[in-house]
Amino acid sequence: MANEIWRWSAVDTAAAIRRGEISCVEAVEASVERLQAANPAVNAVTVDLSEDAIAEARRADAIRDSGVGLGPLHGVPITIKENVDQAGQSNPNGLPAFAELIADEDSPLVANLRQAGAIIVGRTNTPEFSYRWFTDNPLRGKTLNPWDAGVTPGGSSGGAAAAVALGIGAIAHGNDLGGSLRYPAYACGVATIRPSLGRVPAYNPTSPAERPPSLQVMSVQGPIAREVRDVRLGLEVMARRDPRDPWWVPAPLDGPPLTPPIRVAVSTEATGVACDPAVAAAVDQAAGILDAAGYAVEAVDPPLAAEIAQRWRALLGADTQAMMLPAIREYGSPLINELAEGLSGDDAIDDLAGYIQATADRTRLWRAWSLFQEDHPLVLAPVSQKPPFPQGADEQGPERFQALLDDQSMLYAVNLLGLPSAAVPTGLADGVPVGVQIIGPRFREDLCLDAAQVIETATGVLARRLWDR
Repeated sequence: MANEIWRWSAVDTAAAIRRGEISCVEAVEASVERLQAANPAVNAVTVDLSEDAIAEARRADAIRDSGVGLGPLHGVPITIKENVDQAGQSNPNGLPAFAELIADEDSPLVANLRQAGAIIVGRTNTPEFSYRWFTDNPLRGKTLNPWDAGVTPGGSSGGAAAAVALGIGAIAHGNDLGGSLRYPAYACGVATIRPSLGRVPAYNPTSPAERPPSLQVMSVQGPIAREVRDVRLGLEVMARRDPRDPWWVPAPLDGPPLTPPIRVAVSTEATGVACDPAVAAAVDQAAGILDAAGYAVEAVDPPLAAEIAQRWRALLGADTQAMMLPAIREYGSPLINELAEGLSGDDAIDDLAGYIQATADRTRLWRAWSLFQEDHPLVLAPVSQKPPFPQGADEQGPERFQALLDDQSMLYAVNLLGLPSAAVPTGLADGVPVGVQIIGPRFREDLCLDAAQVIETATGVLARRLWDR
């Protein structure tokens, strides 16, 4: 039985440990065995912490046997992305120059996960500077999609999504500045939540300076898992207060109930970018499931989506030019330099007055969505306008890179607004996962996850089909 524990959800694993049906060592050893069997083919986990994890599991069993109260993830194996601080481990962010940047203390979310009893079995791969929708770097190499090696596993949390899809850990940590939680989950056929700005505390003690303004308001940390209920549990744990992040907000995880039926705006081309038929079919499928479950589903575009996407590109491009390009030029590969230059190109704001105006005007765009979501609390939309891209598609020149930006426009528009969005798979198209995102009002991750759970219940846990191929 122990060898099959890696297939279990985090919820079931934690419950079995609390009841004494399995030990923490059994749970962690099952995950370690799965890591050793499955990871070599995909390179998702780049730092194997198996030995430390098993030792920690023995300590966790002793704690359980002592009769003290247990955290909600006690003994559950997880992974952490290689761009946040974990005490005693390097935080290279895909860069050879930072391979020896060793953290002396945990970042807030790592501390929260440990305090809940989770056991870290490995650290997962990310592109250089966590700056692509593809996961490859000169230090750790390329991560492959477990469904199809020729397709991206997504980025920047591609290692996290590929690992959890394969059963390496029950919950994976990732982060999301321009879709880096939702796109890897989409590409690898798993679930996630991009939390609201201020929900999960974030801070890297190894950082030499504060992050650029756009990253402070558009980047968040969150969980990736095979099942929606595990995403919910992971969010609950990660969201605990840490005074090192002054952006953190003490908002309840469950908001007041809405008067049914909850209205859902369904939109496939809100930003004006054409939607692939396979993606449109996934959105239609999810809309039908929600309609059958009692949601009031309506085809209507949310406001100003194209302008919001353009503003994300403009602000991130400006901050990249001002605060990130010097480090990218010094430490990055020629490829990441080329890609960063492209992102900070035509849309970037190059004057102070324009930057201040664009930053101030974000409130107008956010207000438009706030008013829209009074009538349509949820927006059902594509994660990407296309099925997961071929590996290296962003290396095929400026025109192709611009097309990728266009195809991801509804993905990163959410980041400018600081809103929560769940991603959930709906099935396969030509053997590759497809799915949808469900965008909610600020601090209503519960509404997003409720709808995602309805879709998952109807379509099944997609990762199980991966294991049985």
